Amino acid sequence: MTTKFVSAAELMARVLGADGYPFVVIDHPVSSATLEKLNEEASKAVAASVDILLGVV
Repeated sequence: MTTKFVSAAELMARVLGADGYPFVVIDHPVSSATLEKLNEEASKAVAASVDILLGVV
């Protein structure tokens, strides 16, 4: 999820009965981001995803 849509993602999780469901957040926007910025965000997202999957978060 991008930073601009975090509240929408949290609401959707709550509506679907998964309040507090963890998800990865990256900077917004992605459409105008440079390849370097996208690679940086992807690296952060992978690390955060691993933490979620391992229950660290």
